[in-house]
Amino acid sequence: MALTLQGFEFLHTTAMVSFPATTETISLALEANSSEAIQILDQVLEDPSSSPEDLRIKEQAITNLCERLTKEKTGQDRENCQRDHRCHGKDTLNNWSPDHSLQRDGEWTRAEKRTFLRQRVEARLAALLMENKEYVEALALLSTLVKEVSRLDDQVLLVEIELLESKLHFSLRNLPKVKAALTTARTAANAIYYPPAQQRTINFQSGILNAEEKYCKTGYNYFFEGFESFNALGNSRAVLSFKYMLFCKIMVSQADDVVRIISSMAGLQYNALYDYKAEQEDDPVIHRHLSSLYDTLLEQNLCRLIEPFSRVEIAHIAELIELPIDHVEKLSQMILDKNFAGTLDQGAGYLIIFEDPKADTIYSVTLDTTANMEKVVDSLYVRSAKIMA
Repeated sequence: MALTLQGFEFLHTTAMVSFPATTETISLALEANSSEAIQILDQVLEDPSSSPEDLRIKEQAITNLCERLTKEKTGQDRENCQRDHRCHGKDTLNNWSPDHSLQRDGEWTRAEKRTFLRQRVEARLAALLMENKEYVEALALLSTLVKEVSRLDDQVLLVEIELLESKLHFSLRNLPKVKAALTTARTAANAIYYPPAQQRTINFQSGILNAEEKYCKTGYNYFFEGFESFNALGNSRAVLSFKYMLFCKIMVSQADDVVRIISSMAGLQYNALYDYKAEQEDDPVIHRHLSSLYDTLLEQNLCRLIEPFSRVEIAHIAELIELPIDHVEKLSQMILDKNFAGTLDQGAGYLIIFEDPKADTIYSVTLDTTANMEKVVDSLYVRSAKIMA
């Protein structure tokens, strides 16, 4: 007989609280309030049945129970639940926190010799440590894990670990190791059947790497592929891919395409696309791109302001651009980068701008003449060879 909320209230008032491990019980728990749902799920886990279907339902019950306890902020109860029922399944990995004692030492998985489960626990722990910016500990854990998984030839887990290692090195700004880990992940993924949705995650990371190395056009293509895949699956990362697509267009001075791209993406929820302040604080990729874009725009504005002058006070330039003088001193770097010809008189506080030197074409003309003479000589050599023959 199917259970209902009214049936639960009757059982609860008559102290007949015994719920079997069935899908109806799980549905009942989802409809009940927090305290009642926790009580129902506890009873499901106490069911002595151990058939494959019952174990599957108990795994779902553990996941739902941990989610309920997390919402109720009862951390100790959640930890006890994970410890007492960890033999039922692996789904509770997503609800663990980095300070969980079982995650840190892996005593139970090592004692039970559950190698594959321990490896996934450690991979999840490394991801959580990275989210908490504990990079040194996460890197040490991944270094050991990569060697172990490589020996066991678990290609699926190896792809996940290498991809995680790539993200970790990116957070540490170690681009060569980002490339190496990403290449290993892609090679391992090509050796097996790797789900297309997961393959897009590799492409997404490749887009971030290319954008970081200023190959924004290539990065745009990766982000576009990721956006199409994530959007088809209803994945929230579609919006993030879309944001990165727009930033790649802006970084290559194709800002006019942004409006066209946005208008073509009808139906996409992008209300937070223009919250630049939040992006600067929360997204390190966009923050770095915005910093680079700021420098580029500042250089362009400075070049436009000094164009009418041959000699001008630095303080006057700062006044025109409405920035402190120390920001305007970027002019010295611009001169070294040959953005314009000039020199700074720091003692007098003046910027002296030279006229653009006329390009000397004698070298290019000489090279063209030499190339033409070489063709003539080759032609004469071929013709003389035919006459001799």
